[in-house]
Amino acid sequence: MPAPEPSASPSSARQPHAPARDRYDAVIVGGGHNGLVAAAYLARAGQSVLVLERLDTTGGAAISTRPFAGVDARLSRYSYLVSLLPRKIVRDLGLDFAVRKRTVSSYTPALRDGRPTGLLVGGDRTRESFAALTGGEREYAAWQRFYAMTQRVAERVFPTLTEPLPDREVLRARIDDADAWRALFEEPIGVAVERNFTDDLVRGVVLTDALIGTFADAHDASLLQNRCFLYHVIGGGTGDWDVPVGGMGALTDALARAARTAGAEIRVRHEATRIETDGGHAEVTVRTPDGDQTVAARRVLVNASPQALATLLGETPPPPAEGAQLKVNMLLTRRPRLRDRSVDPRQAFAGTFHIAEGYGQLADACREAAAGRLPTAPPSEIYCHSLTDPSILGPDLAARGYQTLTLFGLHTPARLFAADNETARATLLKATLAELDAHLEEPITDCLALDENGEPCIEAKTPLDLERDLRLPGGHIFHRDLSFPYAEEGVGRWGVETAHANVLLCGAGAVRGGGVSGVPGHNAAMAVLEAS
Repeated sequence: MPAPEPSASPSSARQPHAPARDRYDAVIVGGGHNGLVAAAYLARAGQSVLVLERLDTTGGAAISTRPFAGVDARLSRYSYLVSLLPRKIVRDLGLDFAVRKRTVSSYTPALRDGRPTGLLVGGDRTRESFAALTGGEREYAAWQRFYAMTQRVAERVFPTLTEPLPDREVLRARIDDADAWRALFEEPIGVAVERNFTDDLVRGVVLTDALIGTFADAHDASLLQNRCFLYHVIGGGTGDWDVPVGGMGALTDALARAARTAGAEIRVRHEATRIETDGGHAEVTVRTPDGDQTVAARRVLVNASPQALATLLGETPPPPAEGAQLKVNMLLTRRPRLRDRSVDPRQAFAGTFHIAEGYGQLADACREAAAGRLPTAPPSEIYCHSLTDPSILGPDLAARGYQTLTLFGLHTPARLFAADNETARATLLKATLAELDAHLEEPITDCLALDENGEPCIEAKTPLDLERDLRLPGGHIFHRDLSFPYAEEGVGRWGVETAHANVLLCGAGAVRGGGVSGVPGHNAAMAVLEAS
């Protein structure tokens, strides 16, 4: 993103021309969680703030909904964890919002010598589980060393996310660990994985954090996988994956309350269609249920993708990045039984349940997808929100033992769905569930609840579906490829600046964006307040 100039050049700026109905210190385009964070900070600082949201509710991808007809289960439909949300934001904004830690980090089932087994990470059984899987202590000791290293990096890097962007050398000095810097910032993450671990399954468990929403090989020279891995291990300065109590909607509802309480105005079903700026003042054209309006502002913060920002400004959008995930929501009448009798299903599903995510399997799936084919054995991971937080279920469902499952498939780039999204989705879903069934004593479909129409409670979303539903370019859940959390040439002080001095990008496509963090919203608000 180009660094901001004191004002837009006379030759490139479009002068606002239509009379404005309203004038604000800040207009925020998009009522997703980052826009609400920015609105709350600015309104608490005494600025007049207007949030424009095209849908009939705020929250964007961080929402809770009841996707199944007549069923009282309020699921985090799209995003589902808040590991990157700094407690600083929660404290600063006085959010009535809580998280819970998962009792288990992950469970990965496997077959060894024809025998069902698996790796359980978390709680007091981790060492025992490593020994049973690998036949010794080596892999467990390597695991301890590797994640002690990532935790040291997390402790040093995470606090910088809500500070002005450090440059590369400043961040390197702050980490103060040459081996960690090389492993995470310079060499493909596959080098570190293979250097530290020998077991294929253990290697795969480590690598999965580098591939969530990211289509890349372990040895990709772009280091896109490293950037993804870094953001998945630094959350909270610990790497813990936090579960939002009440679902994602509880967070965005709390943010909307905080913004309104501070004095921000939020208008739903108001879609920004154009931004005109001369670098000092801006006007936003808004499509409303009553027709088009024009709103004036000193600054505009865009909580949308870089492509949407460019379109609003009348500029040429950058090419979209490519999303690469399958998102499946399910409601079950019971937890399925496992073939691996050594682990309690309640423990296995309490963390991330990995499917077809051995190191070799991940490489095979990546090669197949790169060649234009759906993976034969699609890798995925499952998360059961209701085990950690049953409040998302209605009292009757909770009493009857119902559970929610969210499945997140990897290595499924948007290109695979371009010819026939419906057919490819159905084919991929069937193959993905078959990989899960290989580790269950009963088909997962036998456990599905039925909605009021007698239909199974399961829905699947491809990258193309997410592009349609949420306007994610290419269906990319991070809006674009993640960046390292340091300043590069042409990037402004906070990583949210654009070529226009009074237009900021506060969505996931900002530097240090991606995931449900509120960081781009916080940083855009700080940039505004510094300049005020």
